[in-house]
Amino acid sequence: MATKQTEPVTVISLQKLSLETPEPQPKESKTFTVEDAVETIGFGRFHIALFLIMGSTGVAEAMEIMLIAVVSPVIRCEWQLENWQVALVTTMVFFGYMVFSILFGLLADRYGRWKILLISFLWGAYFSLLTSFSPSYIWFVFLRTMVGCGVSGHAQGLIIKTEFLPTKYRGYMLPLSQVFWLAGSLLIIGLASVVIPTIGWRWLIRIASIPGIILILAFKFIPESARFNVSTGNTQAALATLEHIAKMNRSVMPEGRLVEPILEKRGRFADLMDAKYLRTTLQIWVIWLGISFAYYGVILASAELLERDLVCGSQSESEVVVTVGDTEGSQSPCHCHMFAPSDYQTMIISTIGEIALNPFNILGINFLGRRLSLSITMGCTALFFLLLNICTSSAGLIGFLFMLRALVAANFNTIYIYTAEVYPTTMRALGMGTSGSLCRIGAMVAPFISQVLMSASFLGALCLFSSVCIVCAISAFTLPIETKGRALQQIK
Repeated sequence: MATKQTEPVTVISLQKLSLETPEPQPKESKTFTVEDAVETIGFGRFHIALFLIMGSTGVAEAMEIMLIAVVSPVIRCEWQLENWQVALVTTMVFFGYMVFSILFGLLADRYGRWKILLISFLWGAYFSLLTSFSPSYIWFVFLRTMVGCGVSGHAQGLIIKTEFLPTKYRGYMLPLSQVFWLAGSLLIIGLASVVIPTIGWRWLIRIASIPGIILILAFKFIPESARFNVSTGNTQAALATLEHIAKMNRSVMPEGRLVEPILEKRGRFADLMDAKYLRTTLQIWVIWLGISFAYYGVILASAELLERDLVCGSQSESEVVVTVGDTEGSQSPCHCHMFAPSDYQTMIISTIGEIALNPFNILGINFLGRRLSLSITMGCTALFFLLLNICTSSAGLIGFLFMLRALVAANFNTIYIYTAEVYPTTMRALGMGTSGSLCRIGAMVAPFISQVLMSASFLGALCLFSSVCIVCAISAFTLPIETKGRALQQIK
């Protein structure tokens, strides 16, 4: 009887339980962001192609910028230029860079990184070729200024690389891009040593424009930034890009659908001055200006030391004085000294120094962090500028120049990475653009210190370079945000 009574009770209990059980709710659909997709897909073949193509923009940029250093002695003689006129060429190149760097940054945040990169290369290649036909000094200055305008857009290549790289690879892959700048610098110096003495500087400019033209054809293999596409509401294009990367890397996409907020306000100066980023922006501008001042100061000082042999107050025996003007009152001495093969060798050795500290730079960036690493290398740069004043042998001079080039290159590596990481997608290109613009103010001043003041007061010029580096070291150490291991921000 007990068994018979138990069964209906059990049935009733089950019926009650079934009535109390809530109906199954539909599952919420999974979503993911571009950051999630980039991290899930990981590093692969796409990123290697991206590194090679976007990194090669550094080859073209280095050749166009370094061109002035190797051509200066020739145009000085051909057009009988004074020191300030030679310095003005470099200054005007960076003036064009400064103005268009902001403009291209604004346009890139609004219309896309890829479009601006393509336009800048087309612009640069066109005016570079025209420069080779310059009939006079004035035309040469104007056309090189136009080249500077075009080169300013090359920074979009770095932004595209940064926005596609997974977080843990940024600190390794971005500093390695220095190899491409080094390759471009060595290539233009090597070409100059062969081309200038044989067929002239005009053919050197034409040959130097070839890498940029080739890269224009290679850009079709690199898509627009997925982060930019989602910020403009073009989610389908971003999804197609991410799926292409996953397929190329033989990886998988995250489950769910791609969701990002549409950001109507992009590329605004007011955002850079927002309370959250104001201090960071101002300190970054100071650092960029100082690093550029030191970097181009070293490059131009190296050429000036070799051309004029200013170390220890001596002058080269092979220097020729050319007189400008017929009347006695308008005479002005212009120093004519062509680079000898040994001078090109010295420039090559000191240029190789740009990659000498790269392994240590990578370790510092990834283990010490961006801020501390930059403050250390800036402090060392200040020290080695002062060491240039030591009266030493040719080998000693090469050693100091080698270390200076290594340190200033490390400085540029670190600040490029930091600037690309610290700003959100909505103003990343503008942040890079304004920083690059301020950077060119330092580059515009550097020629007058390296090519004019250095002739009058060698120690005074070195002390000025060293003081600026110390200010930058302090500014780097006190930056409010550390970006080591930090995901790229989509919105501020």
